[in-house]
Amino acid sequence: MSTEVTTSEFRNEQSRYLDAAQREPASILSRGARRRAVVVSPDFFDRAIEALEDMEGIRAAAAARREGGEMTLKELKAEFGLD
Repeated sequence: MSTEVTTSEFRNEQSRYLDAAQREPASILSRGARRRAVVVSPDFFDRAIEALEDMEGIRAAAAARREGGEMTLKELKAEFGLD
């Protein structure tokens, strides 16, 4: 579930909607009810970015498996920033 608010409503009551975004995303709508932005909590944002980065790593690993190439442990650690 997401709160939907017009740009005017958001401008007039920013604190209220920023507080609400800590519990659920708040969609800011333009005229015509088109979403212009979505406000989320920092925790939600961090978890979403982490999930996207994890997916990127999973896709890279799958592509490497398909290529059939080999990688040394040192190269693997460097790839994931663990060196």
